[in-house]
This record gives sequence, C-alpha cells and structure tokens, in this order.
Amino acid sequence: MIKINLPVLLAQRGLKVADIDRDLDISRSTLYRLYNNDVIKIDIDAIDKLCKYLDCAPGDIILYVDDDESQHNKKEQPY
Repeated sequence: MIKINLPVLLAQRGLKVADIDRDLDISRSTLYRLYNNDVIKIDIDAIDKLCKYLDCAPGDIILYVDDDESQHNKKEQPY
C-alpha cells in the first residue's frame, strides 16, 4: 500500500501542519488529508511544494509499504 510519511517528516523537523498551512499555498484540507494518510489522489503540486519546504524528495513523503496480509502470506509459504 502507499503511505504518506508526512507526520514523521514533520516530527523530525519539529514542525506542525499549522506551520505548513501558514507558510505554503496548499489548501488546509489537502494538508490534513496528507497528514492523516487519507488520500485517494496525489496532488503533485502539493508534493512539489512540500519537497521544497521540507528539503526532501518525493520518495521521502510517499512510501510503498507491504500490506500486512502480504507479509502474513510470505511467512506462511514453505521454502
């Protein structure tokens, strides 16, 4: 599954969503959806602005994480 890593990045930098809301031209609803990993579509412009603001790459914000079920199935398969 795709996971948005924004809470971790903000915590590492001592920032809050309110800081981004104040400093960037990204809608509050987009920010909170990203922060809460409640995203259906990715706003590339928002990711670009966040990358510049946080001095990171898109892959630092958007992560691919194996589903729990996939992990569970891998453990059950005999070798």
